[in-house]
Amino acid sequence: MGSDIHITDSHCHLDFPDFDAERDEVIARAVAAGVHRMVTICTKLPQEPRVRAIAEAHAPVFYAAGTHPMSAAEEPMVTVEDLLRLAAHPKCVGIGETGLDYHYTAESAEVQQVSLRIHIEAARQSGLPLIIHARAADADMARILTEEFRNGAYSCVMHCFSSGADLARAALDLGFYLSVSGIAAFPKSQDLRDIFAAVPVDRILIETDSPYLAPPPHRGRRNEPAFAVHTAQRAAEIFGMDWAEFAAQTEANFERLFTKAVL
Repeated sequence: MGSDIHITDSHCHLDFPDFDAERDEVIARAVAAGVHRMVTICTKLPQEPRVRAIAEAHAPVFYAAGTHPMSAAEEPMVTVEDLLRLAAHPKCVGIGETGLDYHYTAESAEVQQVSLRIHIEAARQSGLPLIIHARAADADMARILTEEFRNGAYSCVMHCFSSGADLARAALDLGFYLSVSGIAAFPKSQDLRDIFAAVPVDRILIETDSPYLAPPPHRGRRNEPAFAVHTAQRAAEIFGMDWAEFAAQTEANFERLFTKAVL
């Protein structure tokens, strides 16, 4: 990778215990690989001070805060005021991750939907982008995002997008972005690659979701932000674009959506 080519890992979890032994080194490896900016995601609000501290300690790292849908029934219900207070921090650049997960936690669907709508209102009021986790909930996700958009515009990224074409179209129709993770580089993910290939390239972001979903050639290992380069290079192939051109495009996309994440 040329030293003049830079990309952003738009979604990682640097606070997770997987990185405790070498967090500084992980961030340094990312920068050395050309991943010059990372957004680390808080998934439970009690952990926000720890996530914030990582962002404050490292110039390339920004953060977002919210309650993950799989935790929505276990954590105290977040309020719009809670999220707006966190959003005021200079390095807090997004709201979430929030969303719906009916694969693992379908029994809490109703609570997840309430939490999701609260996060949407916070995104609307703060002007920060909403970060969505969607799994096995395409119909409800499309419906709620669309209903809420009619109540007032907001911006959004469908993080680690691996849903169906209908949800992709619904999100794109609202002006939202889709994020490519290592899943798109897995050999058996041709259907997902086909969905991405039909997406306007100015709506695409890159992420690792590390420590999860390491792309080839690191599949099966702990993922880390440096590996975003492998996903991005595979995505460039999906879009039939030169590597440098694709990297520049995704950088422009990220900065258009995450307007506070300025290096």
